[in-house]
Amino acid sequence: MSYNVTLCVISMLDVHRSEPANAAETVHVSSRLSSINMTGDTDLEIEEAFRRAQKAHNNKAKLIASLKNRYIKLEDKKEFHEEFIRCLKYAMIIYTREPAVENVIDFVTKFAACFETPVNEEEEEEEDNGFLNFLFNFLLESHGANSHAVRFRVCQLVNKLLGSLSENAQIDDDLCDRIHEAMLVRVTDKYPNVRIQAALAMARLQDPNNPDCPTIKAYMLLLENDSNPEVRRAVLSCIAPSVVTLSKIYKRTRDVKEKVRKLTYQVLAEKVHIRALSIAQRVSLLHEGLNDSADSVKEVVKTHLVPAWLRLMQGDVLQLLHKLDVENCAETALITLHAIFSMATSSDELLQNAAGLDERKLIPVDSLTCENVLYWRALCEFVKSKGDEGEEILEQILPEAAIFAEYLYSFLKSITQLSEEQRADMTQLEIVMTQEFVGQQLILLVGCLDTSEEGGRKRMVAVLKEILVLPNTPTSLIGLLVEKLIGILRDDTQKIQVIAEIISDVREPILPIAEPVDENEKRKKQVKLAEVRVQIMEAKQSLEECISCQDFSRAAELKDSISQLEELKNQLALEASQSTDNIKEQRMEKSDPETLLKCLTMCAELFKQMSIKRGICPTMTALTESLILPSVSNPNPAVRNMAIVGLGTAALHSKDLANTHLVLLLQITQLDEPKIRISALRALIDQLLLNGLNILQDKPAPPASQSPDSPDNSNENPNQLAKDEEESTVQSILKMLSEFLDSEICELRTETAEGLAKLMYCGRIVSPKLLSRLVLLWYNPVTEDDQRLRHCLGVFLQIYARASRANQECVEESFLLTTRTLFNAPVTSPLSEVDTSNVAELYVELTRPSALMQPAALQGASVHDSLAVRICNEILRDVTAPEVRLYCKTLSWLEITTEPGPANNELQLLLKDILQEVKDKYCTRVIEKLCNKLNRDCCTKSSSNQDTTLLALDDNAEETVTKDETKPKRAKRVSLFCSGQKKASTAKNGRKTSKADLSSDESDEENVPEAPPSVRPTRRAKIAALDKTKQDLTALMNQEANGS
Repeated sequence: MSYNVTLCVISMLDVHRSEPANAAETVHVSSRLSSINMTGDTDLEIEEAFRRAQKAHNNKAKLIASLKNRYIKLEDKKEFHEEFIRCLKYAMIIYTREPAVENVIDFVTKFAACFETPVNEEEEEEEDNGFLNFLFNFLLESHGANSHAVRFRVCQLVNKLLGSLSENAQIDDDLCDRIHEAMLVRVTDKYPNVRIQAALAMARLQDPNNPDCPTIKAYMLLLENDSNPEVRRAVLSCIAPSVVTLSKIYKRTRDVKEKVRKLTYQVLAEKVHIRALSIAQRVSLLHEGLNDSADSVKEVVKTHLVPAWLRLMQGDVLQLLHKLDVENCAETALITLHAIFSMATSSDELLQNAAGLDERKLIPVDSLTCENVLYWRALCEFVKSKGDEGEEILEQILPEAAIFAEYLYSFLKSITQLSEEQRADMTQLEIVMTQEFVGQQLILLVGCLDTSEEGGRKRMVAVLKEILVLPNTPTSLIGLLVEKLIGILRDDTQKIQVIAEIISDVREPILPIAEPVDENEKRKKQVKLAEVRVQIMEAKQSLEECISCQDFSRAAELKDSISQLEELKNQLALEASQSTDNIKEQRMEKSDPETLLKCLTMCAELFKQMSIKRGICPTMTALTESLILPSVSNPNPAVRNMAIVGLGTAALHSKDLANTHLVLLLQITQLDEPKIRISALRALIDQLLLNGLNILQDKPAPPASQSPDSPDNSNENPNQLAKDEEESTVQSILKMLSEFLDSEICELRTETAEGLAKLMYCGRIVSPKLLSRLVLLWYNPVTEDDQRLRHCLGVFLQIYARASRANQECVEESFLLTTRTLFNAPVTSPLSEVDTSNVAELYVELTRPSALMQPAALQGASVHDSLAVRICNEILRDVTAPEVRLYCKTLSWLEITTEPGPANNELQLLLKDILQEVKDKYCTRVIEKLCNKLNRDCCTKSSSNQDTTLLALDDNAEETVTKDETKPKRAKRVSLFCSGQKKASTAKNGRKTSKADLSSDESDEENVPEAPPSVRPTRRAKIAALDKTKQDLTALMNQEANGS
């Protein structure tokens, strides 16, 4: 191919390099073009056009028009094509983005695009498209060149040419297929810039409606697997969203690179309609975007994604909330609303959507929905967070406390109370759940009210108390109501007293009770009533006879008698009726599950809100004994669970109470239902976090025997027995927690891992075995879907190792435990799939001295030094084991201190032993490099120390150096050597050592001057100390090897 020949000539003359030219090597394109040997008028036109095109200030439109006129006038275009390509090649061999080169590329693109023929002019299409087709053919023939610069410029030109064509442009089908095939090859190029340009070039060649489109498949492959973030960004910018590609685009919101996540949100905001996303995806985008660790990503979500969705909803915020299903994602909706409010420029803009409030500054009860009440709450909380600036606005959207109290009471009283049959109806259940959500938001609004006014505060307290006593108040709102009530009350004693009274009223309400009536008394009254009725009848009969006989005086007497008898009859009848309905009001204790659950919830919330520094008062103790402890054995699981929560919270206030019921919590963690076991486990972890593993130390010791000379007392000490019992209990707790890590119950396993991580981070537990278990659990494929567990352990391992040197030493001790477990895992175990090399890299990173949050001057060996000694001993245990290769690779990653010392000497001896034993070439090469590095650095340090000791000519030289009384330069060198820290730079430089460096180091070693005689006693003392330390280390290592 002619291009290859020309390229070889040019590369021999000037640009024979495979990497981008640096500043010294960069040659301006104009100097190359000026050396072209031109012949003929046409050649001069092309040369002049290319020369002028390099300069940005030249008018490229005139150059293009002039060159096009010259091209059109020519009958034979072949010579023009050859000269044009020859000039273009000088720009194509330059990889760096030089401005002159970029100007030439733009000029070539515009010149070629000017030959595009409109669709309606098909007669001259073949003739006018000749140059464009010729240029495309040249580029497609050159895309496989050896030079990555040429491949990059080819893809760049194809991208720009396709992009410069009009929307309705047409090119030959065969040419289009060739372009497509070439770019599909180039998207797999070794160089990221080539892949970027190839991906951009295929943007107009994709077919989103075709699920088998090769471009779409290539794009999705690059999005998921390309290691370069700029390539992923390029694909995101040009991939067309569709049913197939949307899920891939959505996954890039969790990319490890901030720029990729940022562009993904921009693409979703500009190209994807909100209806194309599921509710879960919408919520996830807002939640993860607004809580992203990068401020730039948060800003893009706030300024691009949320406004774009609002525009699709015609600016209706409530409609946007409806698209999010706020009942199940209230917190995400809140942060979204706060982001919207933060973009408001004035108070009027904030209040424009608060038109749902009436003249009382309330939303009518009939108009309350999940969306408008959440919007009302979010607006009030946002305005209140502004402090004094938002007081005026808050007065316009919230009523007084007394008015809101009545409003809250009227709504909560109207919440429907479902029967057991109605709970089976999903429609009825959804209505009640909606009412409870609205009630929850209204209760949360209490925190925004101004309760400084005495009358409003008293009325709010009275209403909250009355709501808590109502039988139809949902249990889900009890805790929130108690929290707000305690927040309004000011005195701690009053808080406890009020909640205790409410619990008493709910647990023992005043009910009407009918008293039993004496049957004899009742019979006597009935007989007497019957006698009176007979007397009345007789008197009436006599009255009729007197009237008939016209004895009116007697008749008047009888009439008075009858009226008296009637009064007596009515009185007796009333007494008889009262005796049958003899009802009195009396307190009756209720023990149904719903009542107990309400009372336990109030009690647990009370303990939660009170400070543990205050201790436990008699009222709280009475609540624990009368309510919480009896409910632990209740047959209802919900009641038992809440009782365990209350017991665990109460135990935080009293160490004696915790000691008394610790065994009960341990039993429940192993015997009850999973949810209750998790609650008991949380209570246990809280106790260990607060009081540590020595929680049993405060238990009273067993009483001593009466006879001090008895055989029992002579052989066993009661204190020793108590200590042994305590240690056995601690061991049983740790064993139980370790067993829970293998539990089949996912929630229990996650809760245990999180609890152990907290205990280890707080220093309550120091156990390399448990740490190794947590690392294995993090890598175990079984926990892949447990995002909470993975996230918790991932964060813990980083902050734990960076916290202190002691933590790094614990990590170091767990390294061999972890690797042995992985290497010995059977094939059927999920741990056999774990990448041991990745585990080793993790341990190396966690134990780096430079990874500490507050790195201090190291005294003696670093953690990597100790880890290196452990690994060497492990290698020497079995030099033929397959894991030896991994251990040697791990040694090459370590930042080993090169300061002379016992650890360094011990390590060198171990490395020499390994060289003699290990036969694997790779392992031998790695160990030799490490030995050379240590020897070279030690020789360098020895030479520097010799220079320093030459200054110490008197007996106080060492003291002088220690106190920094020598010259500044020398003192600085000595302090550097003593610090023992050459961290990342030493390790980084030591990994790649050239032969020249080794030879220079060896020559330096030969020229090291001998030590002066004056320092020999000091050196002998040092050697003796080193030998002593070395002996101790050897004994310790032997002991550890025997123990393992």
